[in-house]
Amino acid sequence: MPENDPALLRVIVGSKNPVKVGCVREAFSQAFGKIGLVEGVDAQSDIPAQPRSEEETFLGARNRANHAKILVPQADYWVGIEGGVDEDSQGMYAFAWIYLLHRSGKSSQSKTGTFYLPPPVVALIREGMELGHADDLVFQAQNSKQQGGSVGLLTHGLITREAYYQQAMVLALIPFLNESLYPAD
Repeated sequence: MPENDPALLRVIVGSKNPVKVGCVREAFSQAFGKIGLVEGVDAQSDIPAQPRSEEETFLGARNRANHAKILVPQADYWVGIEGGVDEDSQGMYAFAWIYLLHRSGKSSQSKTGTFYLPPPVVALIREGMELGHADDLVFQAQNSKQQGGSVGLLTHGLITREAYYQQAMVLALIPFLNESLYPAD
């Protein structure tokens, strides 16, 4: 089998959260067909537990991918996914950054869409609570960040957290699906 056979791909996700691992597995399967192993590891983000800006969130995703590569150097891809919040004149919004590294050294990134958080959740975040914990309290849920997440709760399940991340994960794969258009870094 050729070295670049998708059935042999090993993808390491910088988190053991089943939502993040699942969205990566599904995105790679969509992009490449049958793939090998997609595995989550406890990778450090080296940022606060609740990122509060675009820059901090992006840094967390990049750090998770790089740390995953240190933890499991024998892989084809390493993925960091970091959810965060930021504020603008409309209010506090949520989003996530995806950062992808390839064994060649080439990297890519993408960001999810954004959505605005309700005032009761915003108030708890401003008091220092993580979004997932604030959601659990406001919506009387348990461990929502490893399930539908804030987006799932607010859309009444129309968009799950896994589906929300999956689209951005596919977008991060664009340079690898179009290698002749995206030269190596």
